[in-house]
Amino acid sequence: MAQNVQRQAILQDVLSQLQSNIAGFQTLLPLLSLPLARVGLLPPPFRKFNSLSNEDVTVDITKTFPQIQRILLESILPTWETTLEEEGCSALTLQYFCPDAFSNASSSAGNVALCAYSTILSLPIRQRCADILLRLTKEYPIDRLFKAVYSIHDPAKRSVCWDDCLRDVFSVPSKIANTLQGRGVPVDLGLPNYYNNLSVRTEHLIYALSKQSVPDDVSFVARLLSKLVNVGAFPGSPHLSPSQPSFCRSTLPSIRRRLEENDTKSYQKLWNSIMSSLPSMLTQQAILVSLFSSMISLELPLSVSTRDRAMIRREAVLLRDLVGDLNPHDDPWHSLLAVCLARSWSENHARVFVCWFASCKQFSAQALGAFLSHIVEVWSASEHIKHSLLSRHQYISTLLLLAVTHFAPSSQQATSVALSPAFISAIGTYISHLDSSVRRCGMLVAEVVASRAGKTLDFGDWEGDEDGKAWAKNLRQLCSQRDVDFDPLPEDDTAGGDHEEPVDEVAAEEIARTDVRQEPVLAPATQARPVTPGDDYDSDDSLTGYAPPSSSRSASPTPSELWNIEKDPTLRVGVRRIFRPVYLAQLGELVRSSSGLRSSEENQEADKIEMALNVGEELIRRKRDYGAELAENVANLVYGFGSLNNNFDLDDFDNKRQRIMVALVACCPRVTARCVIEEFFKNQYSTEQRFVMLDALALGARELASLPVYSSDLQPLPITRTAFPSKTLPPALHHKYLAKGSQSHLQLLLDGITQAAIDKGQEATADIVPEIVRERQLRIRKPGKITEAVSGPSQGLLPSQHCPPSATTFTDVAAEFFIMPFINRFWVFLREEQTREERTAQRDVLYQYRGAGTGLVLNPVVLAQFVSTMAILVHASQNAPQWLALIAPDALELAVTIGSRQITKPMNENSNFDGKDNSPGSKKGKEASVLTSALDLSLIILDGCLELDGGRSLSLEHTALLIGVGEWASQVFGLLEKGVLVEGGGGIHEVRLRRAAAGVILKVDELTSKWRRSMVDVK
Repeated sequence: MAQNVQRQAILQDVLSQLQSNIAGFQTLLPLLSLPLARVGLLPPPFRKFNSLSNEDVTVDITKTFPQIQRILLESILPTWETTLEEEGCSALTLQYFCPDAFSNASSSAGNVALCAYSTILSLPIRQRCADILLRLTKEYPIDRLFKAVYSIHDPAKRSVCWDDCLRDVFSVPSKIANTLQGRGVPVDLGLPNYYNNLSVRTEHLIYALSKQSVPDDVSFVARLLSKLVNVGAFPGSPHLSPSQPSFCRSTLPSIRRRLEENDTKSYQKLWNSIMSSLPSMLTQQAILVSLFSSMISLELPLSVSTRDRAMIRREAVLLRDLVGDLNPHDDPWHSLLAVCLARSWSENHARVFVCWFASCKQFSAQALGAFLSHIVEVWSASEHIKHSLLSRHQYISTLLLLAVTHFAPSSQQATSVALSPAFISAIGTYISHLDSSVRRCGMLVAEVVASRAGKTLDFGDWEGDEDGKAWAKNLRQLCSQRDVDFDPLPEDDTAGGDHEEPVDEVAAEEIARTDVRQEPVLAPATQARPVTPGDDYDSDDSLTGYAPPSSSRSASPTPSELWNIEKDPTLRVGVRRIFRPVYLAQLGELVRSSSGLRSSEENQEADKIEMALNVGEELIRRKRDYGAELAENVANLVYGFGSLNNNFDLDDFDNKRQRIMVALVACCPRVTARCVIEEFFKNQYSTEQRFVMLDALALGARELASLPVYSSDLQPLPITRTAFPSKTLPPALHHKYLAKGSQSHLQLLLDGITQAAIDKGQEATADIVPEIVRERQLRIRKPGKITEAVSGPSQGLLPSQHCPPSATTFTDVAAEFFIMPFINRFWVFLREEQTREERTAQRDVLYQYRGAGTGLVLNPVVLAQFVSTMAILVHASQNAPQWLALIAPDALELAVTIGSRQITKPMNENSNFDGKDNSPGSKKGKEASVLTSALDLSLIILDGCLELDGGRSLSLEHTALLIGVGEWASQVFGLLEKGVLVEGGGGIHEVRLRRAAAGVILKVDELTSKWRRSMVDVK
């Protein structure tokens, strides 16, 4: 007992001296050498300094080394680091944290590394700590630490030590990033590289354990994989950024290579055990999703070439080797069903899944049959049929057909599917679907399942490539053979040559896949003979065509001959030539003749309209600043082009008409806007013509506001075509002021505006921090320039000679000519329509007037476009002086009224889509497009108020309106969260509706939280 106390006293004395002020360098080295020598980690070059060695002293690494490591980091290294480097003894201190390669294999070295992780991460991180951690991650990775932990004999202590090890290892990158504030972080300690390297070492650990017989390794590795899932190392997207770590992307090449080896049963068995012993179903699903997303996809998902089928078979074998044989009674089965059926995958994944189920060695038929029943349940669900996107319909249909065709014809499984009541009922729902591509998914499944069940069913109309017919043909051909019947493609053949030809490919598909640069192959009888110098060779390189066959018919005229015939005046007797108009009155006569249509000119009506469409925009833009001619004729042009129909099937009719209407609004906004607004509310126009008017107002307003028009077809004409020579700018200025547009049209404009309004909330806090505000001002604000003052008596006498009249901007005319007349005219029109409905309400249904009929203004299609146009106008006029006082509150009231009230009598007052009063709009339901447009308009107005005056005027002067908007948006969002379906919803409409409602709620909350004390009297 006394000897043990004496041994501990010696070690305690060493620790005390290390903590105290050390007299000299020669005193430090023996103190550092003693503990290392007693655990067998003292390097040979430093053994001469071990003068304090005592054979009776025992050192417990887990108790002693953390103390020495802390002393080194806090006291010794800050004082003696430079001296140790100069004397070449810095490796002695490093041995306390990261033993060298000579000692790496010993158990003591692993225990020292475990202590080093814990000690360094428990102290403030400095540069020397980051350097030590970088070396530890390279020389003592997770598989080496696992070996050190597993050397502990006590199971409970071993489990606790492994949890501590995982906690320390996974906290390294965040600790380093927080300490260094993202600057100067070593690449290998950065988030993506660190977890990628950790994933690679985890796979090395699994492979090493498969060569051994370790009883508890499965639970340890399962906990390690769970940690990787928690830090995002198993992403579910196939398209990853370089900053995203991915276990599968880092390890799948190595896993594939190891599975190709001869003895892989133990490796496969260990992977199967790990996947089945994962502690959480969510963890299992995350790993499966990432694994499925990382599989190799075919360029043509429905390809039937031998090589592509072999590749599908290889991916299925990979899943079988990693996840194992599928048993419907095991725990991973439910996770697998959730991943395969709850998410939307591609047809490539559908082929791999079915081939995987069919490749199982023990439960193939049982697993595939259970999987088929769940597929039929999803495929037959009415919610799936009505609201799923086309890609998901094709994925589920592919799964169902591939699963059915893997069973023999007239088998029990195929017959049960064909006779299932849910399946039969779903076919009728599919056939009544409005989308023809979705409808063909149901028809194809019905035909194939019926044929597999021994029945005959043929809907016909499968010829062609439109409306999903090409996809159905490819899928039907794919089901003619099974992928499981092909041998897996070898790993070294993945990047081989081109795809082989399909087994039963039709000639049309072979032509489509042939390289267009390939020379045509001639038949042997007609193949050209190579020309030799001895033949009758003509040096002329001109091409010689085939001799025409003998015929009694005369040769067809050439294009030049046809042109001469057309120009021959003797052949065009009585035919008037359509001259190019040079005045706007002449342009109006071409589309809206004031003298009436004479019988002799009926055959020239198409030529007149074509001429007007070809030159209309150019002529209108030329007359923009040329006197009062445009203002005098604009009303006639609006009536003529607005009511124009494509009765003669003219080329590019819609685009040319739209460009002319936009040019009218942009060049003469004061007159054109009022004419368009007045004509819009007349009942003589079709839906298409109303859309042209609305688009003209929106796009013309954006042109006046110098905002881009995201449509290459609707860009204004180049200035060189519309400006007079005296007003043409130099070429450099032409390129400077050209509008840059991409993509297309009104809905894209509105989506971009609303998305920008939502994204502004993320930057709201940046204006609060003074440092960020000052940095932004220094970066953006330019210093004022010194200009020379011009002196002279003539300055200011003739301003018209020096300053040309400024062009009209949208802020000058937005309130008076666009927005306010549009809103006021809508209220008048709505009052008149409701009055007409009330007058005819007592009549029979057949004679009742309905303001929301097809093509009318209050129809949901037109009404949604009207509100979207109003949103674009409001956004473009944000800098107008009347915006806060007039435009914003009146437009917001319009949006709330349209979105929350039933403004017209429905077709059937007793009809409701679910029989309950739970629609987001009103008691009779509200179309999703109208709701979305109204919410988008509200979102744009609220964002503009926040940007202009912080929402002060709207919050204090229109408090009730603001609160009403918040309650309306909250009700809509709440009902959507409860699963209430909106008329006309589903797909992209539902996504846009949720986004708009959430954006309005956030904007209202931002406004009310800022001005709540001024809005509500708390006394």
